[in-house]
Amino acid sequence: MIRKLPRSFVDKVWGVERLPAPLPHPADGKIGEVWFEPPPEVSQLLVKYIFASERLSVQCHPNDRQAEAMGLGKCGKSECWVILDADPGATIAIGFHEEITSEQMRRAAVDGSIVDMLEWHEVRAGDAFYIPAGTVHAIGGGVSLIEVQQNSDVTFRLFDYGRQRELHLDRSVEVALTGPYNNGHRSKIDGDQGVLVESPYFDLRFWRAGSLAPFPTLRKGPALVIPFSGEFDVQGEKLAPGECAIHTGLSADAISGDGVLLIATPVNED
Repeated sequence: MIRKLPRSFVDKVWGVERLPAPLPHPADGKIGEVWFEPPPEVSQLLVKYIFASERLSVQCHPNDRQAEAMGLGKCGKSECWVILDADPGATIAIGFHEEITSEQMRRAAVDGSIVDMLEWHEVRAGDAFYIPAGTVHAIGGGVSLIEVQQNSDVTFRLFDYGRQRELHLDRSVEVALTGPYNNGHRSKIDGDQGVLVESPYFDLRFWRAGSLAPFPTLRKGPALVIPFSGEFDVQGEKLAPGECAIHTGLSADAISGDGVLLIATPVNED
């Protein structure tokens, strides 16, 4: 059984003036994010599209234990970015060039030099980055991506390029990791089938419909299906980029089309 998820469009000062087809642009302002309502069957995961015309804030998120200790719920935020499109030379920041102290990070956030202390990774369509909770990160301008994350919106900002939004230096310092990014968390859509993320919270795989590649082995239970490219028919339901659906018992026999699907499954505690 398949069911499309309702979506909502979020205005952001750093968003884009026109969303790429086939997404509609439902407002005169800049749209920065498209959120899909988490279904009850997979309530622990949230899927978004993010469209950035300029750099987003430098930020980090707590893990489950930290979020609960801070009275912010029982769910932290680890996430994955899959790059949809990127201008030539576009970058994202994840982690620092070298190990620093928490106090160095605080001072750099205050004077803005934290931007240069971060490691900026040039990105292209199909690149994927798993970002564990606590990792300091930022999305650069000219980048569009799909985000699969724990269903939490707890964000601590360290630096925001002078935008008049609240910063959270004390809490950021409390939860932030202060070293380089583990490049073992980086992957890409390469070939017709593969694993992008296997984490304590969710798995993310890709599969090219219409190819000879075997359908990926999934965890039991419902999965979130996100078209990365191409158009699909899943048991009579049409799916295209800009949409997300939930499916139970997904298999290659249920899918026709030509393109790449992302398939996210939660890691359920026994």
